[in-house]
Amino acid sequence: MARSVNKVILIGNLGKDPELRYAPSGSAVANFSLATSEQWKDQEGNPQERTSWHNIVVWGKLAEIAAEYLKKGRKVYVEGRIQYRDYEGKDGNKRYVTEVVVNDLVMLGSRQDGGEKEESASGAPPSVSEDKDDLPF
Repeated sequence: MARSVNKVILIGNLGKDPELRYAPSGSAVANFSLATSEQWKDQEGNPQERTSWHNIVVWGKLAEIAAEYLKKGRKVYVEGRIQYRDYEGKDGNKRYVTEVVVNDLVMLGSRQDGGEKEESASGAPPSVSEDKDDLPF
């Protein structure tokens, strides 16, 4: 039997602070944008750069941790899956969204780029996974 895989790994910088909300079920959900950049030289040897923006969704306790410790500009590693969905906009038109639903994140970087090397001053761990039931907070 053939098996399929839907796995995304990104390292980038937050484009905005996470927005934390609670679903009707009571589950926390945080959304933020993440920028990834690629660099290369064109045929003439001139440096080029392209930035891609990704919509990130984090659920549960991991969402609450992301909202507390992540800030715009912070470098993070996220791992999850691609999800496509649609909804009806306020104008009645159908809208389509592509997002990465995260199940693991690692806070990267230094104070200069919005993060800290290993732990935040308030004790947040550098890596948190939604799969872990034994989170200390």
